[in-house]
Amino acid sequence: MQIIQTVLALALTLGILVTLHEYGHFWVARRCGVKVLRFSVGFGKPLFSWHDRHGTEFAVAAIPLGGYVKMLDELEGPVPEHLRDQAFTSKRPSQRIAIAAAGPVANFLFAILAYWVLSVVGVTTVAPVVGEVVQGSVAERVGLETGMEIHAVDGHRVTSWRDVNMRLLERAGEHGDVSLEVSRDGSRGDITGALEGWRLSDDTPNPLAEFGIFPWRPDIPAVLGEVTPDGRAKAAGLEPGDRIIAVDGEPVDDWFALVEFIRASPEEPLALSLERSGQRLDIPVTPASKTLEDGQTIGYVGAGVAAVNWPDDLLREVRFGPLAAIPNAINETWADTRLTLVAIKKMVTGLLSPTNLSGPITIARVAEASVSSGFEDFVRFLAYLSVSLGVLNLLPVPVLDGGHIVYYTIEAIRRKPLSEQAQAFGLRIGMALILTLMVFALYNDLMRL
Repeated sequence: MQIIQTVLALALTLGILVTLHEYGHFWVARRCGVKVLRFSVGFGKPLFSWHDRHGTEFAVAAIPLGGYVKMLDELEGPVPEHLRDQAFTSKRPSQRIAIAAAGPVANFLFAILAYWVLSVVGVTTVAPVVGEVVQGSVAERVGLETGMEIHAVDGHRVTSWRDVNMRLLERAGEHGDVSLEVSRDGSRGDITGALEGWRLSDDTPNPLAEFGIFPWRPDIPAVLGEVTPDGRAKAAGLEPGDRIIAVDGEPVDDWFALVEFIRASPEEPLALSLERSGQRLDIPVTPASKTLEDGQTIGYVGAGVAAVNWPDDLLREVRFGPLAAIPNAINETWADTRLTLVAIKKMVTGLLSPTNLSGPITIARVAEASVSSGFEDFVRFLAYLSVSLGVLNLLPVPVLDGGHIVYYTIEAIRRKPLSEQAQAFGLRIGMALILTLMVFALYNDLMRL
């Protein structure tokens, strides 16, 4: 069931973004007088298709990993004389540039719209209040202390830990100073410290933890929330709402202490003392065994923690009026764009490991998680992925939209197109580069599994 949900989440996510991207190409091509032969979402054999009054075939294909707009083009075959003025190749370089750029532009416009909707609807975020600072870390050098709330990083306003994460990621591998605007106990000011080439780990980087910050979290009591139907907890008779107070006679202070007891006891019986509806019960349970990627064997019972309410003074309501939301949405989109460009630059220069490249498996897993988390997370994920798709397609690599734009720009300057041999050579290089990156990203995905 989980696999089906993940596949559906991937199909929904890529279906939305690919449709928007290709519609950008389609819309501008039509406005430039180009005859569009096919608009396909997905690759491979069409699952179903239909034609409009202009003769364009609209298709949904079986492989949901992309799409394309096929236009009448003399480079792909003979074009009847009476249709030659509707061929893509017959249009001015400026028109072809507009058609090529329209796909990425549609992705950026969608991101702005998505962030505008979130800004108007309003979102509730958890204030970035420091819970713990790691000794000897960059955070300690900067002067962060427990209880401080971060309001800005390098002059950029932040309202959540997501914002802080993004700003810190941009500074990974750099030297110089980082400046934070913080407050505590009603006083507010700036603190500054040296980065000294602070780097992220090669795999699954966590900017906050590696910077030396652990966010403040409320106390989490050992109260069961979800109990999976096929787990050892359910089989033993545990129920949602049970509060675990002791394991084998040893008191349990919080949820994390309970987790440690269970993880350390695979296939070993434990005596749980708990409170249920005012009554004290003793229930034995034997955690199942699970082997992790590093070879460590841990125990688990199939139960999750009950939701914990955050203090009202640590929640921030971020909401804008319809007009004020426009510049905020543009700023959010620009922040995502800048982050994507910085990440690409850091990978090229070696400041960020290429193992952070993600492929369709990781996208599918994150898509499924964001769909499960609710409207806000899914829309935010769509917006960020849409920006990434737009940026990547504008890279000056043959095969991508950016490569075509470079070709048409050169043609406009030279007043004649590049030779077919030069274009074919560039195409081979672009295909080799894209295929290499796709294989490497897929390899990273499989390693993460």
